Amino acid sequence: QLQLVESGGGLVQPGESLRLSCTASGFASASYSVGWFRQAPGKKREGVASIYLDDGSTFYEDSVKGRFSISRDNAKNTVYLQMDNLRPVDTAIYYCAARRAASLVVTFPEWYSDWGQGTQVTVSS
Repeated sequence: QLQLVESGGGLVQPGESLRLSCTASGFASASYSVGWFRQAPGKKREGVASIYLDDGSTFYEDSVKGRFSISRDNAKNTVYLQMDNLRPVDTAIYYCAARRAASLVVTFPEWYSDWGQGTQVTVSS
């Protein structure tokens, strides 16, 4: 089973940036879709962005388009989420998740099989 570890969360002010990292214990190949998700207190887990490791294709939820950017470094088994112009509504625990796939998988949590423990992101003045 794949093990995923998120890092990079923290407390920032509105308008500031953070970069989250998701490092895997080892992908068997590049045929994985990796997604970032978030869950705010009292709310359902929602998708943020996903990337297909093989070709680097990406998907973004409308709420983060133009502010967040997902990327990968296959040599380091790491996927990043660059978050710019953060807003208080972005406050949540951020999780990464992965699944083997033949192509990019959009960010439906039910479609992902392996999950990290999450990292807290708090945006507050």
